[in-house]
Amino acid sequence: MVTMMTELDVARHSRMIDPQLHVWGWEIPAYLFLGGAAAGLMILASLLAARRDGERSAAARWLAFAAPALVSLGMGALFLDLAGKAHVARFYLAFRWTSPMSWGAWILLVVYPVTLLFALAGLEPSEAARAEAVLGRAGLAGLAARGRAFGLAHAEGVRRVHLGAGVALGVYTGILLSTLGARALWSSALLGPLFLASGFSAGAALALLAPLSGAEHRAVAAWDRRALLLELALLALFAIGLATGGAEGKEAVRLLLAGAYAAPFFLLVVAGGIAVPLALGALEARLGLRPVAAAPALVLVGGLALRWILVAAGQG
Repeated sequence: MVTMMTELDVARHSRMIDPQLHVWGWEIPAYLFLGGAAAGLMILASLLAARRDGERSAAARWLAFAAPALVSLGMGALFLDLAGKAHVARFYLAFRWTSPMSWGAWILLVVYPVTLLFALAGLEPSEAARAEAVLGRAGLAGLAARGRAFGLAHAEGVRRVHLGAGVALGVYTGILLSTLGARALWSSALLGPLFLASGFSAGAALALLAPLSGAEHRAVAAWDRRALLLELALLALFAIGLATGGAEGKEAVRLLLAGAYAAPFFLLVVAGGIAVPLALGALEARLGLRPVAAAPALVLVGGLALRWILVAAGQG
């Protein structure tokens, strides 16, 4: 029965023929959001490390450690959703080139050593000593020291791998949904780029809540505004693509634009998560106003709402 339901959900989903499938709860949107935010922080930290117009602040250096923490929280939420929790290790006993879930499992595993190498290499000597002391409580002090030495010796290579892993993680969170072609709302190839842009924006929002230097804050805020504009454009293309497709696509996009999910979509995602933060950011940049936490907080709410609404509406 489970196999039949899974096949229907992936290969065919007809409201008039097949049973209604509501298989994902809050855990999956939380997992997608946390994974996207971690990807955004990885990309952002890599971009900050590549800047040549000043030293990185302590906040920017320590921020790199937030990505594996967010991934861990996301994987915890995903584990809660798994029906066969005892079989989770099977993801790592084989690799299937055609399976997005297999790719995702290994990308998530690669994130840990890559982020730790990058983060340790970016610390000042005194900061690295504190980090190694903390890791030493878990018996990892020697490994941390060797990882930092390797990261320093291959700093640019590690940064590029770190950046690539962040992009892969961000795209994967959208591809995970788009592979379920039976769900009209998830059948767009734009979900990968959309979730990548949204994840970068969420990572930038978290960074803007940290005590960055003035130059870093201005750079991150500018990148965040571009990501929000790109997210808005991708959302429009996503809706247009569904609306100009078949009857199932039109019905799916109607849920977002005029149906049960229209109010939260426009209020939380379009207005609260994109338009208002863009306006606040433009005012801060133009008038030289003191940065406030409202815009980053709204971006985070909008990023979570986007995934929550897409997951819920796609199962309708």
